[in-house]
Amino acid sequence: MSNPVVVLSSVQLEDLRPTQIALGMREVAEKRRQWRKELKDDDPAEFFSRHVFPTVLGPKKRHYLIDHHHLARAMLEEKVKKAMVSVVLDLSDLGDYSFWVFLDDRSWCHPYDKDGRRQDFSAIPKSLAKMEDDDYRSLAGELRRAGGFAKQQTPFGEFLWADFLRNRIKPRELERDFADALVLAMTLARSDGADYLPGWCGPDPPK
Repeated sequence: MSNPVVVLSSVQLEDLRPTQIALGMREVAEKRRQWRKELKDDDPAEFFSRHVFPTVLGPKKRHYLIDHHHLARAMLEEKVKKAMVSVVLDLSDLGDYSFWVFLDDRSWCHPYDKDGRRQDFSAIPKSLAKMEDDDYRSLAGELRRAGGFAKQQTPFGEFLWADFLRNRIKPRELERDFADALVLAMTLARSDGADYLPGWCGPDPPK
């Protein structure tokens, strides 16, 4: 195991391995919209220099993505072929199980399915294209953009918010009207019951 000098390199986007099972496809759609706008307004070289994906090298020297899954999936759907990566750590000497245990210990993987249930490491898909859609992760992302909570560096913090909302907003409510569910989510985010979550902004001031 070694920690190499950080060097940027180009890899095939479809070869990046995810380290989580699920993401929010509404979040992916928003990243696609942002991607098109930025690429239209920027020089392509400058754009790609600002969007570098952190990876760890795993067994067989494969690149495992440890952040920015939504952007990577968005770029994949936009038919982008290559992405810039920086290797955070070389774990290619580890076996599969030891590799995933190490990532789990560092909070560099999130083996929870679209329903928020913990799964075996083997359930993590081998490609970005096969990741599951978690509607509540989409709701959490939209809630953050709407000011419901502040962005933090807590690993998988938005999944914590997704699980908080999952336990309080019924799936049929979310499916029936996403906008109404977002209004309810905003109310819940301001409640004292959310005060343990990363980025909590406090209760609404009294009227």
